[in-house]
Amino acid sequence: MRAEFLTGRYHPRGGVRGVTSGGERLNPEERTIAQVFKAAGYQTAAFGKWHNGMQYPYHPLARGFDDFYGYCSGHWGDYFSPQLERRGELVQGDGYLVEDFTNEALEFIEANATNNFFLYLALPTPHAPMQVPDQYWERQRDKPLGMQAREDQKEDPDFTRAALAMVECIDDNVGRVLAKLDELELARETIVVFFCDNGPNSYRWNGGMKGKKGSTDEGGVRSPLFISWPGTIREGRLITQISGAIDLLPTLADLAGVPILGDQELDGVSLAPMLTGAAASIPGRMLFSHWNGKISVRTQHHRLDHNGQLYDMVLDPGQSEDVSDQFPEVAHQLTLFVEQWRSEMDPNLGPDPRPFSVGHPDFPLTQLPARDATASGGIQRSAKAPNCSYFTNWKSTEDAIVWPIEVLEAGNFEVEMHYACPSSSVGTQVELSFGEQRISAKIRQANDPPAVGPEHDRVPRKTQSPMKDFRPVLLGKIHLPAGTGDLKLTAIDPKGEAGIEMRLLMIRRVR
Repeated sequence: MRAEFLTGRYHPRGGVRGVTSGGERLNPEERTIAQVFKAAGYQTAAFGKWHNGMQYPYHPLARGFDDFYGYCSGHWGDYFSPQLERRGELVQGDGYLVEDFTNEALEFIEANATNNFFLYLALPTPHAPMQVPDQYWERQRDKPLGMQAREDQKEDPDFTRAALAMVECIDDNVGRVLAKLDELELARETIVVFFCDNGPNSYRWNGGMKGKKGSTDEGGVRSPLFISWPGTIREGRLITQISGAIDLLPTLADLAGVPILGDQELDGVSLAPMLTGAAASIPGRMLFSHWNGKISVRTQHHRLDHNGQLYDMVLDPGQSEDVSDQFPEVAHQLTLFVEQWRSEMDPNLGPDPRPFSVGHPDFPLTQLPARDATASGGIQRSAKAPNCSYFTNWKSTEDAIVWPIEVLEAGNFEVEMHYACPSSSVGTQVELSFGEQRISAKIRQANDPPAVGPEHDRVPRKTQSPMKDFRPVLLGKIHLPAGTGDLKLTAIDPKGEAGIEMRLLMIRRVR
């Protein structure tokens, strides 16, 4: 969904195939909403969760944003002052992420009060791990649940309470943004959009809709969208026309009078005529949803699910009765549209062949996290989900960590490895190689911090990795010729039984 918001196009068109290990990268040639507004003279910023690529030119600073503070992975292991990045450099967060990112947003708004600005505030909750400040949790922890999931036997009440507490925190911080616009007398000049990327991440009350996050049923893909522009969009106006994140780029450009340059065809349409009252609907609209090989299509009246079952979404919004036998022609036509969409998108739905970019001439830094690497031998991941994971149990000469990379411009680079190890592993010598080029360094200092994150969980996590205070060690300077190949880390002289843990490489061009 994030790629669809950024481009106004279905995510497979932009090369987005998954949610981690490089599959989340949005192709560099895709035009983004930030580039549209930046070209019109707007100051632009993104704060929060990016999740569309980390290495330049996939990084937000390459996609039209003047500023970025947050993280580029799909999820993070700790929401309380974790390590983040600011414009490519690693920094320490300051407080609970929702409040931290909102603080950045308020500073940006104040600094640009006399400029045109486009701000993307991408709050990371209510995503697992389910963490929230005490004051919000205390208000929810013992509350009875007034409404429950359709599959109530599958609901975890404490997980739901944690989600409600996180939403309450979001509400308060959205209120801070709106209050800042009022304080600076910018409210009537500012379009504010509040939207979400999918249905709930657990079984909980969902308006009676079928499915949750990860499904292409109504409950998996339908989410709220609120838009405010005092004086232009009438307060309280309810629009029942189906729409999606792909519509936000054309809609906001239309409302702001900003041209969309370039010749990329949009899948989204402008909702501005309905928002202003100039039109009532968009006839013949269809929206396609895709996840993990499953495709469904929604019209104003029907949904054809990924199994080919047809539902009347007006009379049966919970998708309880298949009506394909009653409306065979509708089912047949929508099936043809799904097959046409699948064939059009199919080249971008398979395995991701793209290497990871290193050494872009326009940006001096490249992060290569453990998330994007594969490991062999006895090396293990700190969690099943790669996103914020690190490698453990690296203690043999047979072990290797490998990134498939493309060096975009040859040059000399300084490489840091962020590691942890007990004193027994001090003296381990590691080597980094790319083709015939190689450098090595010895670990001379123990760094054995505790894993953090789970102590803040309101319910136990399932797939998210904990985090640690990894320490950088300089591996040295290496010349990387332009081209593709494997960047490989090995321990050529391992010490101790515990081995080393590795979080990421930071590669910096040296002029």
